Parts: sequence; structure tokens; C-alpha cells
Amino acid sequence: MKVLIINGSPRVGGNTSIAVNEMIKVFSQEGIEAEAVQIGNKDIRGCVACGSCAQTGKCVFDDAVNELAAKFEAADGLVVASPVYYASANATLIACLDRMFYSSHFDKSMKVGASVVVARRGGCSATFDELNKYFTISNMPIASSQYWNCVHGREKGQADKDLEGLQTMRVLARNMAFLMKSIALGKEKYGMPETEEHVWTHFIAD
Repeated sequence: MKVLIINGSPRVGGNTSIAVNEMIKVFSQEGIEAEAVQIGNKDIRGCVACGSCAQTGKCVFDDAVNELAAKFEAADGLVVASPVYYASANATLIACLDRMFYSSHFDKSMKVGASVVVARRGGCSATFDELNKYFTISNMPIASSQYWNCVHGREKGQADKDLEGLQTMRVLARNMAFLMKSIALGKEKYGMPETEEHVWTHFIAD
């Protein structure tokens, strides 16, 4: 099984990486391959609503987003991790997720999602909710932990001192591994849930 981890922090080896690496240790113990990709330090622009992806199934800007989409398609789970800026996720990460989720047409149903947020003090809950919305619009179950998925630290390396936060990451990774394995077994025995053709309702009448 595979997990793709998207690290939205621009700081290499920073507190967000500490949180993510705590999960990677557990995934390794569970026999799950985890790949972490750091995009917070990359030049990723936002969506321009050109509509090109409707025909091609990929973003017109051929950058890291299309590369991540291919990795996401091959994965059983997705972890999205971000530092907190003004009670929100890193803008580069949001641009990446907007384009990746919107432009890719593969079925994301039953891929397990988890969001991880890192802050000096506040804004974790708002950022956590923001990131989870990408999963809940895509038929993706969300992995939870014993607390909201947050780790605290300001200066580089301080997250190592947040023992509760690191434990939360380990529990999250174990729960995510359990969900992915359980869903795989469920697919074998019961198949995927029945689907319906999507009904698009607009709020302005023709």
C-alpha cells in the first residue's frame, strides 16, 4: 500500500517535516510505503479557471501539480500537511490542492485522507477544517486521531518538544493504516459503494 504525503511548508527540515516524519516511521512499521513531497518552496500558481482540464484531465500548467496527481492516483491514502499562516494553510499548498483536485479526473473514492497542521500557537483548527474539505468533496474517508491533527512549534526543531502532538501523529498514522487496510479488504468482499450519476443543481434559473 502507498501513502502520498504533501508537505506545504517552505522550510526544509522544519516543524511540519518533524510531524510528517513521525507518521512515516509508523507507516514503515505497518508495511506501508510513504512518499513525502515538499511543495511549499516551489513556484506553483493558482487555478485560472481556463477549463482546459475538462478535456485533458490534467492542468494546463504542466508543473509539480500534474506530477503529484499521478502519484495521488497510484496511492491508497493522502496526507496533506501545512504550517499555519493567518489561521489558514500555506497559499502555495492551497494553489496546488485546488488545481490537483479539480483538474484530475480519476476516482478518488475511498482513498483515505488526513490533514496535519503545525502552528506556533493558534489557527490550527481553522486550517485543519480548511484542508479536510478537499477530502469530503471527493468521497474520501478522513482518518482521525486522539486529538485534532496538530503539532506546535515556532523555531525550527521545536515540534520535537510537543510530545502530545507527536503522539497524535503516531496514532493518526496507525488509524490511517487500519482504515486503508480495512477498505482494501472491504473492496475484495463487498466491492465499492453503489454510485449515482452526479446531479448538478445551479441556483440561478435559465
